[in-house]
Amino acid sequence: MSDKIIFYSASEDKTTDIGKKLAHFAGRGDCFALFGTLGMGKSVLARGFIQELAGREEVPSPTFTLVQLYDTDNFTIYHFDLYRLKMPDEIFELGMEEALYEGVSLIEWPEKMGLYLPKKCFRVEIFPDASSRRIEIFSENEENNRRLREYFGQ
Repeated sequence: MSDKIIFYSASEDKTTDIGKKLAHFAGRGDCFALFGTLGMGKSVLARGFIQELAGREEVPSPTFTLVQLYDTDNFTIYHFDLYRLKMPDEIFELGMEEALYEGVSLIEWPEKMGLYLPKKCFRVEIFPDASSRRIEIFSENEENNRRLREYFGQ
């Protein structure tokens, strides 16, 4: 059995829906590293996640602020966009440590963190697939993979 949970999306609406499903799976301390090239749908998926839990219709991309916070009933969502980061250690100026322990983190361009990216994070990798997107979710942590399999039933 593969440890990857795989979704396919042929539209922004479908990608938003996948973000909403992922939101109901999330718990305090979870980190979702969103990988994909420009235009793959990282921000769309993050927006669906945030809209579902924070009840916010407007969810701006944190491209220039680098991080946006959204309060929910159970935790704070930290939405990071690290595209403009120059050095991996700049993440500490953004409150990354607090986010990883106290809230739920959505991190666009996580490769900019280098070795600081937690091994226990959930990797959300988005690839082009013919006229759609293939979204793979998995972790290097076996407990996280067990949670994914139980929740998504794949």
